[in-house]
Amino acid sequence: MTIKAFGEEKPMNSWEIRNQVRQKVAEEDGVLRKVAALNVALCHPAPYSVAMSSLGFQTIYREIHRHTDSAAERAFLPDDPDAYRRNRLPVFTYESERPITEFPVIAFSIAYELEITGLFDMLDLSGIPISREERTPKHPFILAGGPLTMSNPEILAPFVDCVIVGEGEECIHAFLELFAETKRDDLPHRLAELSGFYVPGLTRAFPAAVRAADEKLPACSQIMTANTVLSSMFLIEPERGCSRTCAYCVMRGSLSGGMRTVPVEEILRRIPENARRVGLVGAAATDHPEIRGIVREIVECGREIGVSSLRADRLDEELARLLARGGYRTLTTASDGASQRMRDLAGRNTGERHLLRAAELTRAAGMQRLKLYEMIGLPGETTDDIEELIRFSLELARIVPLTLSVSPFVAKRGTPFAAAPFESIPSLEAKLSRIRSGLKGKVEIKPASARFAWIEYMLSRGDASAGLAALDAWRKGGGFAAWKRAFACVPMS
Repeated sequence: MTIKAFGEEKPMNSWEIRNQVRQKVAEEDGVLRKVAALNVALCHPAPYSVAMSSLGFQTIYREIHRHTDSAAERAFLPDDPDAYRRNRLPVFTYESERPITEFPVIAFSIAYELEITGLFDMLDLSGIPISREERTPKHPFILAGGPLTMSNPEILAPFVDCVIVGEGEECIHAFLELFAETKRDDLPHRLAELSGFYVPGLTRAFPAAVRAADEKLPACSQIMTANTVLSSMFLIEPERGCSRTCAYCVMRGSLSGGMRTVPVEEILRRIPENARRVGLVGAAATDHPEIRGIVREIVECGREIGVSSLRADRLDEELARLLARGGYRTLTTASDGASQRMRDLAGRNTGERHLLRAAELTRAAGMQRLKLYEMIGLPGETTDDIEELIRFSLELARIVPLTLSVSPFVAKRGTPFAAAPFESIPSLEAKLSRIRSGLKGKVEIKPASARFAWIEYMLSRGDASAGLAALDAWRKGGGFAAWKRAFACVPMS
């Protein structure tokens, strides 16, 4: 990161970097501080603005503080890692500004595959060997958890000492208790005996993902700040898991254990008085049977509302009107299939009539735009499916201004589509070019990179060797050519 001086940019020095962190902390509400025997550096391998919008990260932060004689301090991937390297500045925590190397435990919350390079950066900047085999008991114990563990935590095996697989609200307490009472040399063997823990070199296979007890629900924000992508929004989950069976999703009912809903009164009780913006977060938030009542209560208190994973088939006039009253200007939902045939194949259960109705309700409620998440490259997709996407998008755009957020399909382990190949990058780019030309500027298109999607695919399908390939690509600059060379000899599982 750089700052401007007299119209020119110059690199930030150590004082400026620290001062920027202090300004962020000063603008936070809800920071936890505690004198404890066991201190954990809770790290997110993404920049602050993204990481502090993670409900899971904030939940584990609070759970560690709830544990007897344990405390957590937060650290993040720097916005500009090179600025830290130039200043020989290690990654430090936001609470005390201590280097993470001074903590006996460094716990990473990792959302998805591409964040693995953030883990490399944070360890490297701190002078900690990235490879687990190069570390000694004198180094901090490296723990990992987060949403990535629901898909493919195996790529982390060469780099971390232990992985919590699945929901971590209870496992983190088991870990902290064991860490406090166990000699470091004995710790891996003790952890390997517990359900929900994977210890590289000791656990033969990844265990089934654990589920937190119902009384641990709902997860909700601990810290609110304006300096995030969800500025000053209090996040809470009305449900956890999903009862739907979309063939591409790691949160499909059979993997997540189905949907568990939180009572309306409990959701409303958790929302603090000073929260002016509330986000309902979950894999299937609008599938909560009382979603309209929840949204109504929040909006009628004069608060703004945000709802993740808004399903088109759950949208009606009342909900659309409430969302508009709660500050919605763009209604966002997902199609996730270029044609009805592809949506049916994926088990999406979203029809054209649902999406047409969403467009009509967007306009009727006075919102300005409809945004659709779209996937291309699903198994068996043809040019006819792409032509249907163009035709239907133009039909929607005649009702309300439309944005398509287009991403290539990436197969994930444990799903019915796990064995599906990744469509070639040239083919995906040709399809995207056809979509652009067919829509003729009448629809806004926000495409995701086919190259990054391919990297994600290789990581999502790979084993520990894919993790090592990622390290090799990162060390060689992280360009696409480096990733291609690194993955050239990696076997796919």
